[in-house]
Amino acid sequence: MTVEAPSERSRLTGAFYDAGITALLAFGLLLPLIGFLTVTDIRNELVLTTRWPLLFAMVGIAGFGRLFYSLSIQPWLRRRALRPPVAPPAWLVSGGKWFVPFAIGFVIVYPVVVVALNGWGGSVKWIDNFGIQILIYVMLGWGLNIVVGLAGLLDLGYVAFYAVGAYSYALLAKEFGFSFWILLPLAGVLSSFWGVLLGFPVLRLRGDYLAIVTLAFGEIIRLVIINWVDLTGGYAGLSGIPRPTFFGIPFNAEEDGFAAHFGLEFTPLYRTIFLYYLILALAFLTAFVTVRLRRLPVGRAWEALREDEIACRSLGINTTNTKLTAFGMGAMFAGFAGSFFAARQGFISPDSFTFLESASILSIVVLGGMGSQIGVAIAAIVMIGGTEIMRELDFLKQIFGETFDPTQYRMLLFGFAMVLIMVLRPRGLISSRDPSVFLKERKSIGADLVKEGHG
Repeated sequence: MTVEAPSERSRLTGAFYDAGITALLAFGLLLPLIGFLTVTDIRNELVLTTRWPLLFAMVGIAGFGRLFYSLSIQPWLRRRALRPPVAPPAWLVSGGKWFVPFAIGFVIVYPVVVVALNGWGGSVKWIDNFGIQILIYVMLGWGLNIVVGLAGLLDLGYVAFYAVGAYSYALLAKEFGFSFWILLPLAGVLSSFWGVLLGFPVLRLRGDYLAIVTLAFGEIIRLVIINWVDLTGGYAGLSGIPRPTFFGIPFNAEEDGFAAHFGLEFTPLYRTIFLYYLILALAFLTAFVTVRLRRLPVGRAWEALREDEIACRSLGINTTNTKLTAFGMGAMFAGFAGSFFAARQGFISPDSFTFLESASILSIVVLGGMGSQIGVAIAAIVMIGGTEIMRELDFLKQIFGETFDPTQYRMLLFGFAMVLIMVLRPRGLISSRDPSVFLKERKSIGADLVKEGHG
């Protein structure tokens, strides 16, 4: 006992010391960001105000979080590292086999469940803000997963291809009157072309240098959109973008609309449900093509490039074509998502295609696990769904004041989630570094003869 007591006291002292240092660092970092806020008063003048309750609440969360980590999570991680690996329980293995079919079935019947719970009047928000918004980021995450997760090419300008798809659809639909179904593949082709065009200058780059070039490419596209006012509208954006139709039947209240055509009462919910199943089909298409490509030689070349580019070249793999196909395929799916986004919103502007969007999509891929389709989908649901849920937390304004907007701290949650995942699961929620192709088990002739009693 005389030996254990000092050790326990020193552990507690070290934990409280780390918590205090963390709280001081959080106070210094958050003081200019959260402690002070400029607002406009009744005289239309900027006034500096303080938000001390919110600041001290954030500092307290940081301090207590560090204390909890030092006393609970860190010892558990050490014990876990010393334990020999054990097989997962049988119920978890059997349940994992049914997870994907259950998830697919749930997303298919999700609008039906929402309408049954909220009725026809209150279901638009839950299907649009949660279902459609999450599926857009799931599709973007799966597209970026080809470049980052499978090929190992760090892309910080992925939102540029998203913008190319959106503006391609908007401009061609407004100027030439083409339908959504014609422009959807065309937007994907144009985005893929720009993806290949980006791939040529970065063929010899890797790591941080590749990330800097892709980041610059994303900013170049955004600045071109802002300054080419005659074509893109600049900061004002483009409005009046044609919406997709149901086999030529528009979703409006006129006599030729969807509701009147089928003898139904008009409601915006019909168009929302149609858009939900449309983006769901596009997301399934992205997942299906990605899984099939991963089993083909090009997919195996992507994985070889991710693991070791020098060894990939020594095996005779053309790394130039491998990189270009990765950029092209990832950009194509971003173009599909961008054209859908423009058709869904009816209005687009450069504010929708900032670096923050690229960082959000990359965070989803990293948090979910690079190379994992299921992990990316779960991360998109948690991060984007959590952001949308924060919009509904109006009671927080009563605690921290009317100027408090929970959605402003989305990136703070992204950062906290990434730190937590990197500590607990360094390779993401679902790590996927297993080979995509397995050789069939073969028995030697000698082993067969011995088994048959001839040896």
